[in-house]
Amino acid sequence: MRLIVVSGLSGSGKSVALDMLEDLDFYCVDNIPAGLLPGFIAYTVRTSESTYRQTAVGVDARNRPEDLAEVPRLVETLGKSGIACETLFLRADRETLLKRFSETRRRHPLTRHGVGLMEALEQEERLLAPLANAADLTIDTSRLSVHELRELVRGRVVDRAKSGPSLLFQSFAYRHGVPDDADFVFDARALPNPYWDPALRELTGRDEPVARFLDKEAEVNRFFEDVRDFVARWLPSLVRSNRSYLTVAVGCTGGQHRSVYLAERLAAHFRGSDGVALVRHRDLTSRRHE
Repeated sequence: MRLIVVSGLSGSGKSVALDMLEDLDFYCVDNIPAGLLPGFIAYTVRTSESTYRQTAVGVDARNRPEDLAEVPRLVETLGKSGIACETLFLRADRETLLKRFSETRRRHPLTRHGVGLMEALEQEERLLAPLANAADLTIDTSRLSVHELRELVRGRVVDRAKSGPSLLFQSFAYRHGVPDDADFVFDARALPNPYWDPALRELTGRDEPVARFLDKEAEVNRFFEDVRDFVARWLPSLVRSNRSYLTVAVGCTGGQHRSVYLAERLAAHFRGSDGVALVRHRDLTSRRHE
């Protein structure tokens, strides 16, 4: 049996993630009282039906704090018993959440008895802190579309079960901040920048002329080799400590050339090893994807 506990801040995409898992043949239960989780899991194990072979359970802040605090310990206990059990936590920055609630005009589940939206968001973060801190995989959805979130859930959570650990190499622009969900962050801003070549300025690190420019730079190759060797050296230790997911972020000034090229090259290298190696470019505009 495989069990995924899906939690996260309201407005961060928990329902989208559960819907995707359901589309991929998971038996999904949303908003189950956390105190009922042990009994629900015992039932699914006892019945031994194929219906529950892959199960996802949504847990949100509408639970007693003491019940939420017990969920990480339950997940750990189930893992030791032989059940493949993990926690997926979704989050987004405060500005994004406020914008989403404003656009959808939906009520935050904790806005009651005179509690405003901002206060509800702060209260929710405190209540869900035990799950956020213990999560096996955290996804920051601040800059993700619904389609991108669905594909990340498919690639990182579902496809990972078919092989080994899930690696995500993510490029980003420092001007837009460091990704909150990165396990390791590498700074490529000191490397030669194709932006200063007018012929390359509008291209991205996915384009062959930019790749040729960077391939010729010894510093770029040393940077790639250092990051590659770091990940290769420590990945086995992370796997032994039950780390199933690793997000490696590479940043440059604009998130367009150097970081994109390096993320693509790293993902290509690790794609041939055991596990799943994905690539995501957080700050490329839709125009540059075309």
